[in-house]
Amino acid sequence: MAPSKGLEDTDGIHKLREHLANMKKSLTASNSGDDHVSYHERDEQVTVRDGTSIAVRIHSPSQPASGGCPGLVIYHGGGFCLGGLDNEVALCRKWTALGGVAVNVDYRLAPENAFPTAVHDAYDALIWTAQNVQKLGIDAKKGFIVGGISAGANLAAVITHLYGDEKCTPPLTGQYLSIPTTCEPVAVPEKYKQYYLSREQNKDAPILNQSSIKMFEGHYKPDPRSVLRSPLLFPSHAELPPAYFQVCGLDPLRDEAIIYESVLREDNNITTKLDVFEGLPHGFWTWFPKAQFSMDFQEKTTNGLKWLLSQSAS
Repeated sequence: MAPSKGLEDTDGIHKLREHLANMKKSLTASNSGDDHVSYHERDEQVTVRDGTSIAVRIHSPSQPASGGCPGLVIYHGGGFCLGGLDNEVALCRKWTALGGVAVNVDYRLAPENAFPTAVHDAYDALIWTAQNVQKLGIDAKKGFIVGGISAGANLAAVITHLYGDEKCTPPLTGQYLSIPTTCEPVAVPEKYKQYYLSREQNKDAPILNQSSIKMFEGHYKPDPRSVLRSPLLFPSHAELPPAYFQVCGLDPLRDEAIIYESVLREDNNITTKLDVFEGLPHGFWTWFPKAQFSMDFQEKTTNGLKWLLSQSAS
């Protein structure tokens, strides 16, 4: 199954960025049908706390619902070092097909901008969205969801906590956490260590493995015991919105995602939905977009987003 290139097989971070960008373009193309264009896309600038402007891409249905659409703020993956606005185009267009408005955030990357810049950018972009729901055509009562893939799912988990702790409005109605990293190995609480096995079991997995994780962490330079890096460590997970999780069986990050889902569901009575893709590596759908298991992933993603919308309406 191993792809021709994993996330560590490169001559440097800039070459790897180019490689992933090309993969994502192929993924978007493989998920684009021949139907007429049913969405509008535009870029805007958001001023974040240090005065820098970052880009966001607004994906809107061409025929939005009367009174506004559900909103999704999305953060791409890439180990906090790779990716941009083109990463999750297919996902954002999937959301517009469900009648929603997606705000796709181009947070700043390491090594140029190390921890916790990405967290601050992600949170500031969420606040900007919350302050501009009417302008964006979002009706938060229909759904106001934060989501991400991999590193982006880590950001989504973190800022869901921050946003709730600050009692911000409108309230979040859901979180989409796809292949998230939720706790650094050195910070795992003792009571969870017996379940935290995948970092060792899958250390030589294709796509993402121990070597590539070490590379990304070396650029990002996080504080592993900070809740801004390891959201499992937040002192309370109560009153979080419903969460849809996606986990890959051959992923070093598998067990920290499963532990986090269990903590939300079993310890805090948070409604969750969990899809596990057994035997498949981290982010497999980008490397094998036309494989049947990737088609299955896309269908389950659509169903998971619909599930989050149903939770918003309940």
